[in-house]
Amino acid sequence: MIVAAPATTPVQMGIGFAGVALAFGLTVLTMAYAVGHVSGGHFNPAVTIGLATAKRFEWRDVPAYVVTQVVAGLVAGTALFVIASGKDGFDRIGSMAANGYGAHSPGGYTLTAVFVAEALLTAIFLYVILGATDGRAPVGFAPIAIGFALTLIHLISIPISNTSVNPARSTAVAFFNGDGAPAQVWLFWVAPILGALIVGATYAVITGANEPDISGEVREKVAAAR
Repeated sequence: MIVAAPATTPVQMGIGFAGVALAFGLTVLTMAYAVGHVSGGHFNPAVTIGLATAKRFEWRDVPAYVVTQVVAGLVAGTALFVIASGKDGFDRIGSMAANGYGAHSPGGYTLTAVFVAEALLTAIFLYVILGATDGRAPVGFAPIAIGFALTLIHLISIPISNTSVNPARSTAVAFFNGDGAPAQVWLFWVAPILGALIVGATYAVITGANEPDISGEVREKVAAAR
C-alpha cells in the first residue's frame, strides 16, 4: 500500500504584534543593564533632552549624545536593510517599520492623532525613567520598569504610528523605507521632544524630587576605568 506523504506546513516565522513590542522593550531592558553604568544608557534623543531639562544630565553633553544616537541608529538601519534584502522579493518601499501618519499610519490615524499619541507616550516613558531612577525608588530595578514601559507603549501605539517615541529610531529607517516616510519624520522629532520637555520641566514640581545631576558621576566612572 502506498501512503501519501503528509503535506508540508509552512513554519510561522513571524513573532506577531506582542512579539514586536517585547522585542523593543527587552532590548532596552538588557542594554540598560549592559551599558547603563557606563553612559547612563541613553538610546533616545528625547530621553537625553528630557533628562537635561530635569537637571539629571548636563546640557553640554547633549549634542554628543544625540549625534551618537542618530548615527548608531542609521548604522542599525543599514544592517537591517542588508539582512532584509537577503530574502527574495523584499521591497524596501513601505517596509522597515517606518513611522507615519495619514496614509502611512498602520491604522490610518491623522497627523493630529499621531502627534498627540507620540508626545503623550514619550511623556509617560520619560516619567517612568525619572521615577525609576529617583533616589527614593528601589535600587537596581530601573531597567525592568523602563523596558516593560516601552513594551506597553508599543502595544498601545503600533497601530497608531508604528511607535516611535524615539527620534533616532524613526530616522534610522525612514530613508530606507521611502514611500513618504522621510517627509513625515519631522513629527517623530518634534512630538517626542515636546513630550520629554514637558515632563523634564515638571517632574520635580509634581513629585517633590530634588535629584542631583548624575552626568558628572558617569564621567568620573569612565575616567576611573581608564
